[in-house]
Amino acid sequence: MKKRKQTNNDGFTLIEMLVVLLVIAVLILLFVPNLAKQQSKITARGDEAFTQVIKTQAELYRMNEGDPVTYEKLLADHYLTKQQVAKAKELGINLAQLDD
Repeated sequence: MKKRKQTNNDGFTLIEMLVVLLVIAVLILLFVPNLAKQQSKITARGDEAFTQVIKTQAELYRMNEGDPVTYEKLLADHYLTKQQVAKAKELGINLAQLDD
């Protein structure tokens, strides 16, 4: 009597692997657009917070110095850093509008 050699069939079938990959692909398609939306919301909130910092520093300068506020004065008197001034100009924050 011959004994049959047992084969190890503990792996996944091709169909099972394709189903898992399909589920993963659908989940990625659902989450990627939401991540992009969240990134834009985070950027908008950060810009609002940065504008508030500029507004606060301008008001502080106005209270301490009593002079009209310019970016050059804020930079010279160490109310803002060069990076903050550059970002504020990039965002188009107008100090004259902050007076209101």
